[in-house]
Amino acid sequence: MKGGGDGAVLYMSEIFDRFPYFIREFIYAHHWEALRDVQVAAAEAILNTDHNLLLTSSTASGKTEAAFFPVLTLLCEEMPASVGVLYVAPLKSLINDQFYRIEELLSESGIPVTHWHGDVSQSHKKKLLENPRGILQVTPESLEAMLINRSNDIVRLFGDLRFVIIDEIHTLTGSDRGNQIICQLSRLGQKIGHHPRRIGLSATVGDAERAAAWLSAGSGRETVVPRLEEGRIRWRLGMEHFYIQNSKTDQATEPKDAHDGPAALGYDAGYSYMYDCVSDRKSLVFSNSREETEYVCATLRQIAKMRGERDVFLIHHGNLSASIREEAEEKMKDEELLAVTCATVTMELGIDIGRLERILQNQSPNSVMSFLQRLGRSGRRGQPPEMMMVFREEDPLPNMPLPQLIPWELIKAIAIVQLYIEDRFIEPPRLKALPMSLLFHQTLSVLASSGELKLSRLAERVLSLPPFENVPREDYKALIVSMLNNDFLEMTEEKTLIIGLAGERLLRSFKFYAVFKDSEDYTVRCGADEIGTITTPPPVGDRFALAGRVWEVEELDIQHKLVYVKSVEGKMEVSWPGDFGEVHTRILERMRSVLEEDTVYPYLKPNAQKRLEQARHVARNTGMLTTSVIHLGGYSYCMFPWLGTKAFRAMRRMIKKHSAALGITGVEYEGCYFITFKMTKGNEYELTSYLADRVREKSDSADSLVAETEIPILEKYDDYIPPSLLRKSYARDALDFEKAQKRILEIEREF
Repeated sequence: MKGGGDGAVLYMSEIFDRFPYFIREFIYAHHWEALRDVQVAAAEAILNTDHNLLLTSSTASGKTEAAFFPVLTLLCEEMPASVGVLYVAPLKSLINDQFYRIEELLSESGIPVTHWHGDVSQSHKKKLLENPRGILQVTPESLEAMLINRSNDIVRLFGDLRFVIIDEIHTLTGSDRGNQIICQLSRLGQKIGHHPRRIGLSATVGDAERAAAWLSAGSGRETVVPRLEEGRIRWRLGMEHFYIQNSKTDQATEPKDAHDGPAALGYDAGYSYMYDCVSDRKSLVFSNSREETEYVCATLRQIAKMRGERDVFLIHHGNLSASIREEAEEKMKDEELLAVTCATVTMELGIDIGRLERILQNQSPNSVMSFLQRLGRSGRRGQPPEMMMVFREEDPLPNMPLPQLIPWELIKAIAIVQLYIEDRFIEPPRLKALPMSLLFHQTLSVLASSGELKLSRLAERVLSLPPFENVPREDYKALIVSMLNNDFLEMTEEKTLIIGLAGERLLRSFKFYAVFKDSEDYTVRCGADEIGTITTPPPVGDRFALAGRVWEVEELDIQHKLVYVKSVEGKMEVSWPGDFGEVHTRILERMRSVLEEDTVYPYLKPNAQKRLEQARHVARNTGMLTTSVIHLGGYSYCMFPWLGTKAFRAMRRMIKKHSAALGITGVEYEGCYFITFKMTKGNEYELTSYLADRVREKSDSADSLVAETEIPILEKYDDYIPPSLLRKSYARDALDFEKAQKRILEIEREF
């Protein structure tokens, strides 16, 4: 084993020598010359302490092996009498991928590894139930099902559990699904009488201390976060911009290598450029929604057909059947195929699909975290990561309103890249104070696994779970009363609580185990093949897009939620409801700086550079960079708050709350970039002064921004929560009232 110096060689050698023979053989077989820094740091924390571990390092840095090598070492030194390691991951595909990786590592060890989720056969699961040993890989939903349906068997299955490994924790921290895992681990620890050590893995954690606190919640253990030296940034990055339906050939650069040279206008300047970016390269094409992914995939296939070239395009998103997603994953792993997969966030996580030559991003990612995750999918095996971002927008006319003259997506992408280059900024975990939907779910789950409980005992068990530490007891009492009134719970003659009839109906469905929203989708079939799901079925004879192709409806089975189709030629748009995620305030602030500064960013291609120069010219000449409220003429105004989603939402609600006093009507907005409105009782100065006075008087509060008639339904079980609790939760977790107030005082000082 080679290292950087004599001490490193000795220490690495000590770690290597402690590994069991099958790990050493694995290392030799893969021709590793040394353990990586992340692997040394993980081994030191796992072998030499009894703490939890948060392991954050770049994609493809060897985090999985870093965690499993020392964990398996300890298991071999003293074999557990039950399942010894629980591996929890957010995606079935990630579990399947890691299953085969770990299976290879363990082939000579005698330690079994079992993957357990909805697509795994019962015979495979039965082996573990009969002889609980080794490593169990599960989704949060499968773990929830075990806690409810195998409550009496938990000690036999997990009584000697040593470690819980949670993968891709950046997707989980602060979400209901992540908090569900923390609840599950706390309940599991209560059942077996001890809290196993936890190991969190991620390539992108913005606030390591906050993430470590989340990981360790309720475990009674300290969490070690190794400080690994960050290497110099080595990227191949480009951004190019195109106007839609523009005949100007000078804006159509379409290179075979997306980093050099012009080419002629093709089928569509932007899409043709995208096609050439991935031509003859194994690539992923990311879009921010399933709708965009479907349209891009269909368009690239259409271009291939027009050019008489081979269709190498695959598709991967959450509404497709497992077989179609798995086909894309397998073809991407094949080193001989130059496949291109159009994907959403489902391909953003750490599924091993071999060496990718390029990532193509359609429009801007919404976060620094997402940008880094997507970029990190390429550049493995010693090559620098490579990404090309392509932006398409309607050619803005000179008489268009001011906000529509700014290419917001391009500016956002530049801000995201610069934030990481300059400050290594990644969005910190978002933590919920009042997760009411999860509270409803866990109340039913805890009671279902217990049979019956007194109210005081139920409250003690549920409110002691870490995600609910900020929930007042009176709020929980209000929830329980509502659940009793609506038959989710029932009070027995002995004054104990049991599951009510409505609660039984929820628990009977396998969908109960998931805490994320699921729509009542219709399954699409073409002959014997399952294609995927759609939310609203078109009538017989109509057409829709799915899996990058167009289908015509032949038959509808409404009762069984089935749509039978045949494949037809063409391309269509498809629409799904969805949330595109939150944008952090730091990104909006950096976007303002992008428009203010004269910096020439080396990754901008000619069209993008020209478009940025135009945007800067507009921004400076209109005064929108020095004054955040701009008079557009007549009674029309526009505000540029430069705030992230939650603070922008609070600002918008403050304006609407005081709209009558200021004569404000027609409030409209786009993303969190700007707010437009009509104002008849004042001007921009009077608006900001009025709002600033309200801040100084402290006459507003976050609660006051949520109307008493409002019922904010955001999470899966919000329909069953008393409206007063939903409003309280929304004010606390969906609005950043303090940041909006601070910004109002800053805007006042601009005048």
